[in-house]
Amino acid sequence: MLDNQVKEQLRNYLAKLVNPIEIVASINDTEKSREMTALLRDIAELSSKITIIERAGEDKRSPSFSVNRPEGNVHIRFAGLPMGHEFTSLVLALLQTGGYPPKVEPDVIEQIKHLTGNYEFETYISLSCQNCPEVVQALNLMAVVNPGISHVMIDGAIFQDEVNERHIMAVPTIYLNGKEFGQGRMSLKEILAKLDTGSAKREAEKISAKAPFDVLVIGGGSAAATSAIYAARKGIRTGLITENFGGQILNTTDIENIIAIRKIEGTHLAAVYEDNVRNHDIDVMMPHRATGLIPGELIEVPLENGASVKSKTVILATGASWRKMEVPGEEKYIGRGIAFCPHCDGPLYKNRKIAVVGGGNSAVEAAIDLAGIAEHVTVLVRGTKLTADTVLQEKLFSLKNVTLITQAQTVEVTGDGQKVNGLVYKDLATATNRTLPVAGIFVQIGQVPTTDWLKGTPVKLNEKNEIEVDVYNKTSVPGVFAAGDVTSSPYKQIVIAMGDGAKASLSAFDYLIRH
Repeated sequence: MLDNQVKEQLRNYLAKLVNPIEIVASINDTEKSREMTALLRDIAELSSKITIIERAGEDKRSPSFSVNRPEGNVHIRFAGLPMGHEFTSLVLALLQTGGYPPKVEPDVIEQIKHLTGNYEFETYISLSCQNCPEVVQALNLMAVVNPGISHVMIDGAIFQDEVNERHIMAVPTIYLNGKEFGQGRMSLKEILAKLDTGSAKREAEKISAKAPFDVLVIGGGSAAATSAIYAARKGIRTGLITENFGGQILNTTDIENIIAIRKIEGTHLAAVYEDNVRNHDIDVMMPHRATGLIPGELIEVPLENGASVKSKTVILATGASWRKMEVPGEEKYIGRGIAFCPHCDGPLYKNRKIAVVGGGNSAVEAAIDLAGIAEHVTVLVRGTKLTADTVLQEKLFSLKNVTLITQAQTVEVTGDGQKVNGLVYKDLATATNRTLPVAGIFVQIGQVPTTDWLKGTPVKLNEKNEIEVDVYNKTSVPGVFAAGDVTSSPYKQIVIAMGDGAKASLSAFDYLIRH
C-alpha cells in the first residue's frame, strides 16, 4: 500500500512513539476495506508499539478503524481510508495517541482538559479537501487529551448514504452529539471557543490589556505574513491579527509561480507562513476578526470579540474572498449545494448533474476537474464566449459530459428547503428565463476585496472597494498602510502580495523613525 520512501519516513516518525497503540479495524468484503487493511498492516510493520486487530463489521461504519491505547481512554476513529490530505491526520493521531506531545500552547491543552461532559464529534470530509485536515486534526487532538471527547472522520465519498441522509453538500461538516456543529475550516481555538463560551470574554480581556504595538498587521495571507516578519526583523514590537494563516491559498491546490519553489500546495505554503511567523518575535492573535479602525496618535482596532488593540502603525492585508452571484436563494443554500471550492466539495457530487458559473480560468479549471466526478457539468457564462486560456478551453470542449451555455445570466437559485435542486438563468439573446435542474452550483466569478469592515472609517476605498495606496503602500490615513489583494495594486498574485507586504512594512518602519 505504501511505497518504500513513505515507509521509511513513517518509520522515523513512529520511532517517536512512547506508549503502545492498539488499532482495531472493522472490515468487510469491499475493495476499500482491503486497501485499508493493507495500509494498517504496512503501518504495524514499522513499529513494535503498534498492534492491529481485525474484526468483521465491528463498527456501524465499515471499513473503519479506531486508534486507541490498550487502556481504552482515547476515542479516535477513521471511517474510510485516510490517504491524500488526511494521511497527515492519521500520522498525527498515531503520534499523539502514542504519547508524543502535540505542538499546542500549554494553556490550550489545559482548556481542553477542563471541558466537562461527553462530546461525540463526527466530521464528514473528502480526501481532496485542503480545509478538512485542520478540523480532523484539531478534534483528534481533543480526543487524545480529554477522555470525554470522541471523534470519527467520515469519508463522504465512501459513506454516501449518510451524506444523502444528512443532506451534506460541503466539507468539512462537523456534527456534535448528533446535531450539526459547524461547516468549513475551523481552527482548534475556534472549536474551543464554541464549546467553552466563557473563553471569548477571557480572551478579549487578555488582548485588550496588551501594550500598544509599533506595527500591527491585520491578515494572515502572503502580504500579511511578509509584513509581520519584515517588521519583527527590525526589532520593533509587532502584532498580527488574523482568522487563519494562508487566506485564499488555502483553497489552492498546486502553486507553481513562486520563483524559489518549483511547486507547493496551498495548505503547505500556509503552514510555512505560520511556522515562519511564529518563529519570529510576533504576537499572533488568532482566530480574531477586526471590525473597524479608529485613527489617532495610537491607532485603535476593535475586534469582533469586544477586544481592542492599539498600535503606532497598522498594515491592512486582509486579502480577498470569493465573489457571490448575489441572487435570490444563493445565501440560503451556501453549503447546501452552493459551493466555491471544487477540490473540497467536488467528491460529494459524484454522478450528479452540476453547474459551474463563470467563464475565466478558475471556472474552466473547475469544470474540467468536476467532469471527472459528476454525471454532467453545465458551464454558464454571461458573455458570448469563454475568457479562459485557449489550452483550457480546448480541454473543456474535448469532454463529452460538459455543456457550455453562453449569454446566460443566473437570476435565482432554487431548492427544496434543504438543498439546491436547480437554477434559473436569463437567456440574454432572447430575454427569456430558463430553468436548469442541478444538484450543485460551483460559483467561479472572481473575488472581492475584504474591506466591508473598513466602510465608515477614514480609509479611502476606490470604486472596486479596494484600499487606495500609493507607491509606498500608504493609505489615506497617516500611519496606516495596506498590502496585497485588498489594495488597488494591479495584478493579484502571491509574489506581488509578498512584495507589497515587504514594502508596506518598510514604509511603516520609516514612518516610525520620522514620527
